[in-house]
Amino acid sequence: MNVVVTPATAGWTYSGLTVVTLAAGESHALSTGPAETLVFPLSGGCTVTVEGTTFELAGRPSVFEAKTDFVYLPRDASASVVSAAGAKLAFPSAVCERRLPARYVPAAATPVELRGAGRCSRQVNNFCTPAAFEADRLIACEVLTPGGNWSSYPPHKHDELREGECELEEIYYFEVARDGMAYQRVYGTETRPIDILEEVRTDDVVLIPHGWHGPSMATPGYDLYYLNVMAGPDDTREWLISDDPAHTWIRETWETEELDPRLPFYR
Repeated sequence: MNVVVTPATAGWTYSGLTVVTLAAGESHALSTGPAETLVFPLSGGCTVTVEGTTFELAGRPSVFEAKTDFVYLPRDASASVVSAAGAKLAFPSAVCERRLPARYVPAAATPVELRGAGRCSRQVNNFCTPAAFEADRLIACEVLTPGGNWSSYPPHKHDELREGECELEEIYYFEVARDGMAYQRVYGTETRPIDILEEVRTDDVVLIPHGWHGPSMATPGYDLYYLNVMAGPDDTREWLISDDPAHTWIRETWETEELDPRLPFYR
């Protein structure tokens, strides 16, 4: 396994992510337990069998070349995944209460958002966001940032917007084109300090239990991909996004800047 993040290993309650690489003809068995889970190809395709139903996932050559189809698995389910030609698969998950049905979602159903402008231009594939897909607690999207650009910017957080609100637990999983590197910044508030500035490469993960995060910095010449997985105690699946007030003025500069012409990634 490339990556294994569970609520227990992360020290929180809801969010999880596993990334597995399968050789040609290899299979992977999983039990979802208390967590709704996606079978989400990063590269290659696979066949998913759950509760007597089989789904064929075409997948994609890589995260930089296309969107992907995926399968939603309910909590308390057992599934078998096999890849005839080999694949790299992500399994985003969230501990939840409702047991929703297993579903196949085609790649064409994923909305693509081009966000920001200038050096803050990036692409967001909203495959499992509240407006795009029904889940109980899981929120997930993928972000592609051209080399030299900054994303997750202005810095923002997903917590404490309202009195008594609990934060969303967020996972950043990275892939960097051409074996390159990137950087991720996370910092806290006066009452909840945290201070992280990490160099990240393919298969690296940054966990964000609370606080401001951003920017995600793509170094020149190396496009950056990250998969965001988050969940919290609110089954209405609210983003709870608020900018760091010291930097929110950056959004105003986008009004006079053009979108990076390298976007969208999938033409």
